[in-house]
Amino acid sequence: MNALPPRPLRHVVILGGGFTGAAVAWHLARQSARPSVTVVEPRQFLGGGLAYSSEELSHRVNVPAARMSLVPDEPEHFLRWLDRDGEADRDPDSVWRNGDVFPRRRVFGRYVAEQLTPFVETGAVRHLRDNVREVTRSSDGSGWTVFTSDQPISADVVVLAMTHPSPDVPAALKPLADAPGFVADVYARNALAAIAPGASVLIVGSGLTSADTVAELDRRGHRGRILAVSRHGLRARGHPDIRGAPFGDFVSAPAGTALALLESVRSTLAVADAHGVKWHSVFDQLRLQGPVLWTALAPDERTRLVRWLRAFWDVHRFRIAPQVEAVLDRRRATGTFENIAASLVASSHKGDRLAVSLRRRGQRQIETLQFDAVINTTGPAHGKVLQVNPALRSLADVGLIRVDRHGLGIETGLDNRAVGPDSEPLEGLFVAGPLARGTFGELMGLPEVARHAQAVASEIESRLGTLLSIEAAR
Repeated sequence: MNALPPRPLRHVVILGGGFTGAAVAWHLARQSARPSVTVVEPRQFLGGGLAYSSEELSHRVNVPAARMSLVPDEPEHFLRWLDRDGEADRDPDSVWRNGDVFPRRRVFGRYVAEQLTPFVETGAVRHLRDNVREVTRSSDGSGWTVFTSDQPISADVVVLAMTHPSPDVPAALKPLADAPGFVADVYARNALAAIAPGASVLIVGSGLTSADTVAELDRRGHRGRILAVSRHGLRARGHPDIRGAPFGDFVSAPAGTALALLESVRSTLAVADAHGVKWHSVFDQLRLQGPVLWTALAPDERTRLVRWLRAFWDVHRFRIAPQVEAVLDRRRATGTFENIAASLVASSHKGDRLAVSLRRRGQRQIETLQFDAVINTTGPAHGKVLQVNPALRSLADVGLIRVDRHGLGIETGLDNRAVGPDSEPLEGLFVAGPLARGTFGELMGLPEVARHAQAVASEIESRLGTLLSIEAAR
């Protein structure tokens, strides 16, 4: 009897090779009956993405290395890699005075890339350095075609793992679009190189990116005045010198409204303070219990939470590396850095000077200030990702995907599949990482993204296994 030809491997195409896409690929490649995996990512190596491919020396990871890992069940996997690699010897400033390690971001990207290298070398994972311009679904709904710049790729499963679209320029700053000294996208290569050491600088935004921008300017020798402006004037917080255990219980009786959750957090903070526990531990517990809290809220309450409390959550949850915090504190002490709450009103430019009109919070009068440079650090325009990303736009234009009701990303089912036009999850189309946070809540921190990538890979394995079993029984 002639042997049957071997059954072809299922093909999974992952769009985006930053940490999210690389993590999904890594988990798929380690499965016993692994599918064929292609990651479409234009950057030179997998795992870096926008966050972890930066060459800027002042850009450091925002989480201690002991809490960053590609392997969710081994939180110190990256820290052990650092010890073997000897990075701390090459960068002694990465070790803070309490012993926590905050290496440069590109180092974490290199770590992720090295974990994937064996699978790339054996062909289990293919890295296609290209951009995706369109994704289409087969007429019978059994598969997908991914169109890159020069070739179509057939796929049984497509994973949408791209994130971080370019920042949106606030309407009040549109008149500066072509002005010298205006930096619309601080993520662009050498975006700050032309800013003179004594330049007066306005930074729009006061979160992580704003803090990194101050650190980079300082590292480049800038000593002029920097003013950071945001609606709430909330500066990103730092890490405690001594980490405590997560504190509080928010899930035994989860809040049903955004207001009730806020009251629960406030009361827990008061109890923590009475026991000498720092606020960081309360927010660490919120982070761990976040998925339960998010799902306990009705959709309208989730939207209310995002609208009114997101800015306060972000500055406490997403903390800056202590090396960056030290720069901000030093600049503030010397009078060369200030952070205020204000709204932008208008802008104009004449020659090399940029004029920005703003209204400080609580005041009625408008003041106009002049700067040599204005830098936009408002963060990725996640709400417009379906418009600006060609691959996602091609799916949205035919109604296959849509923005979730909170404006955080793509509407996703609890099984990690994109929700289709009939409000049912689409076969073979998965959403990984921050684009799925409208369904799962906290999906911006690396530990949460790592766990979600593992869950997506497990769901793909399960569904592909079911399909192979059905085919074998035919």
